Formats: sequence, C-alpha cells, structure tokens
Amino acid sequence: MTTKYNKYFIASIILAFNSTVWASFDDAIDSADSVFFGNNIITMEDDDSPVDAIAIKGSKIIFSGKRAQAKAYISKSTIIVELGDKALLPGFIDAHGHFTGTARFINFANLSSPPVGTVQNIDDLISQLKGFVAAQTQTPSWIIGYGYDESLLAEKRHPTRADLDKVSSEIPITIIHVSHHFTSVNSRALQTLNINAESKDPKGGVIRRIAGSKQPNGVLEETAAYPAYYPLSKISPDEFEQALRKSADYYASFGITTAQDGAASSNDINFLRTISANKRLPIDISLYQRIATPKQITAARTEQDYRNGIKVAGAKFSLDGSPQGRTAWLTKPYLKNGTNHALDYIAYPTIDPDFYQSAIKTLLKNKVQFITHANGDAAIDLMLNSLELAVKESASTDHRSVIIHAQLMREDQIKQAKTLDAIPSFFSAHPFFWGDWHRLNFGDKRAQNISPLAWAEKTDLRFTIHNDSPIVPPNMMRLLWVSTNRLTRSGKVLGPEQRVSVETALRAITIDAAYQNFEEDTKGSLRAGKQADMVILSENPLNVDKTQLHKLTVLKTIARGKIIFSAP
Repeated sequence: MTTKYNKYFIASIILAFNSTVWASFDDAIDSADSVFFGNNIITMEDDDSPVDAIAIKGSKIIFSGKRAQAKAYISKSTIIVELGDKALLPGFIDAHGHFTGTARFINFANLSSPPVGTVQNIDDLISQLKGFVAAQTQTPSWIIGYGYDESLLAEKRHPTRADLDKVSSEIPITIIHVSHHFTSVNSRALQTLNINAESKDPKGGVIRRIAGSKQPNGVLEETAAYPAYYPLSKISPDEFEQALRKSADYYASFGITTAQDGAASSNDINFLRTISANKRLPIDISLYQRIATPKQITAARTEQDYRNGIKVAGAKFSLDGSPQGRTAWLTKPYLKNGTNHALDYIAYPTIDPDFYQSAIKTLLKNKVQFITHANGDAAIDLMLNSLELAVKESASTDHRSVIIHAQLMREDQIKQAKTLDAIPSFFSAHPFFWGDWHRLNFGDKRAQNISPLAWAEKTDLRFTIHNDSPIVPPNMMRLLWVSTNRLTRSGKVLGPEQRVSVETALRAITIDAAYQNFEEDTKGSLRAGKQADMVILSENPLNVDKTQLHKLTVLKTIARGKIIFSAP
C-alpha cells in the first residue's frame, strides 16, 4: 500500500484550522470526500471495537475502522482531518422537544431565571418586558414573554394581571411559564380573550381567581391557558420561516442533527413541508402531531422516510401537567409547600382517559407510533395500563410507544414498561433545574427518584433523555452532565443512586434515541452505510471528569456529510 501511494502521490495540502490538518492524496479504491483520523472516535456501536478512522462520501459513512485500511479511500480531492485530542461522535438526536415552539419563542422576551436568563424577581420580569417593548421598531399588537419560573422568583409566586398591568394596560400581554403548562396574562388580554368572573374552568384546566372573588387573577392552568397562546399563531409566514431556520442553526450549535417536534399542528407540518421543499433545513425534523379529536386519530400516520428532511413520525398525547408547576397527576398527594392546595391535592388528568384508551387502540391497529406526555405516576399508570390493553387487543409488536418525561415513574412501572416494550424518555435535566423545588413539593424520598435512569438501566429497559426545548435550551452537554451527576442548583446530589455512566447517557442521545425513532439502521452510531451525522467535541466525554462534562464544547456539527455548524 505504501509503494502504491508513493507511486501515485500527486500533492499534499496542509491547511491550519483549529490545529486540524488537511491533506490530499490520489488513486483511491473508493474515493471519500473526507476521512477523519483520531484516537477519540466514539462509534456507539455495540461491539465496541476500537476505531481510529471514519470515511464519508456524500451523505453517507462509507468506512469505519482502522487508519491503515482507511488510506484506501483517500484520493487527491479527499479532505483529511486529524482530530488530535478532539472527539468524534454520532450526531446527537433530540429524543423529545418542540422544534416549532422553539422557533416561535426565539424572538420573544426571555423571562428565564439564571443560567438561561437574568430574571430573579417580579420587578426584573416587569423590567425585562418593558425593555423588550422599547426595543421593538413598532408597537406590538400583543406582548409575549416566555420562560418565567415562579419557583425561582424571589416572591415564589406566579406574576398576576396586576403585575403585568404595570407593563401595559392597553396592549394584551401573555407570558408563558417555563413548563408551558401555565400562562399569565394582563387585564387587557383577559378582556380580549373574554375570560371573566362568569367564565367556567374548562375540563382539564383552572382559571385562577383573586382571593375572595370570582375575578380571574390572570394565571391560567393547563387547558385554561390554551386561548392565551392565540397570538403565537399570528406570526407572518416570512417571519416564521426565518425563525425556523434560526431555530435549526440553534439546535445544530449543540451538536443536534435530528430534532423532534413533539406536538406539531397540521398547519406547522404543512408549512415545514413547503419551506423544506424550497430549501432544505440543515437538520432532520421528526414530527408527532398532537391528537385532541377522533378525526385526528383517523388521519394520524407514521412515515418511514424523510422528505427533504421532514418526517411525520406519529401521534402525540398529553395526559397531565408538570411537576414543577404542581399539575403532574399523582397517586399520592403533593406536600403543601405554602400553596392553597388541599392536603389531598394530587392534580388532575388533562385528557379524557376513555378517549385516550380508545385512541391508542386504533393507532396500534393502524401501526402508527404514538408518544405520550405523562409526568406523574397516575398519568403513567393510565398510559401503561391502556397500552397493555391495546397491545393485547391488537397483538401489536415493535410499537415503541414512548412515555414522555416519566418524571415520577415508580420502580414497578419501570418493570411494567419493560414487559410492554414501552420506552421512557426522561426529562433528565430536571434534577438541576427543579431538583430543589421538587424536594419541597414531594419530599426527599420521592424527589430522589425523579427521572429514575438507573432503575431503567438495572431493568435493562431501553430509554432516552431530553431537554424538552424550549422548556430549557437543547444543550446536550449540560444534559449529559445532569444525567451523570444529578446536581441541583444548590449543589446537592438529588438521588445519587439514580446516576448513570457517561456511556449510558451518551447512548440515550445517540443510538437509543435512534431506536426510539425507528432509525437505528440509519442513525445513532458511526458505521458504514449510516447517514454521515457527526459531532466533534473539544474533548472525549468518556475521559474527562464527569463533573466537567457541561464545559465540553461543540466544535463542529456535520449533518448528511456537510458541516452545518462551526464554533467561532
């Protein structure tokens, strides 16, 4: 081989770029566009054979193996990348999130608390909204903010209409809770939405009232919050396309090559189809249409292939709310934690259980994958028991039904999920963002087992992990850090026995996430024949101190063989 390359050697080109060496050779057996060499290539393949070379051509990986054999794929036009201390991994897969939701919020007022934003009290929130309005080139018809979290505000309460009226009494205002299960609106918005003292609480929701009266205080729970999302649909098509493309670049900056839209509307699906046909987004988007009516069940479908990077993967249901918002549906009561909830408060379902049971039977018969938002253990009981009945009736196999969030999943439910081949996708960023708050809402014993990854691993139950963007940013390094360390904001370890290894957490955002999507044959690992989705990190996550994982940097993201993100 050496003689052959000496004979046909034409030229070599060295380009310095972040200490990466690029070279060219000639006369390859099967010419690759790029070949990556390094001692920190993590393939995520089960055989765990050492690999120090990856070759790609077009959108595919054509070789994964040893450096000596990879030379056969090098021609004069092949780009050679010497990784050095950098690590090469499969592109990260967003196991659950809301891609179009992230796009819609990307240009609104960020009311998040540190480390995502700067708001620490209600005065900060009011100032942030005023500054947002002042920065607009024209007066907005509706002021929108997102990401506020009453558990992190000094006042430990939701902002009310009285607070938001200080920003404006003339322009409607909607601010969206970090969980997306609450909104708070001002008086003008209540008037515009026709919500008043005579309004009844909708099924699966609550209109909170001013103490001692029937007057709404501006805080809307669950289904009661839906009308306040109305202004989000008023973005123009051009603005929405720009926001979607900006959102795709944002995901790519975290190493994500496949994103999920976990509650897409039919309008959003059609719009994504249209814009991607004209100019494909840089990452793949897997969409699950939100189901609320029998008609939507009949129309639900699972597509096998992407068209211009867009795939309708199945259906999405929501059974309850959020644990940090105290609307996750439980079998045992919340602790009182300074609220006006009764001592036996367990929250409530946000869907008719009979409708859900009937719906998933139909979907399984039609071979449509479905994912189900279920945070509380009562909601998870409904999901698993309904799935058990549906599987028996349909004799369905390999359905890969997903329990989204699975925050308060009990150990017996882990075992039931294993029996049913259900997949929990844990919102495992929770211990950091809300771990201290969970201890106050649930007590230490229950809070310790929020996002029980280790129970799942011990049971040999395949699972994934996610950020649920835009609830929290799609930061995959921070997700790895939380899943393996479980440190809260105050520095406490929440449930040390639920920590998992870095390798296990990596599987949950690569090959196991691909499996959840029925894509393990095309994505999730670095193997010849798979799509050339890859990420280059500043260091090997398997070799660094796990307490430092969140400090690793995404240097490049490669999707379908093309660089779609490079760190500045």
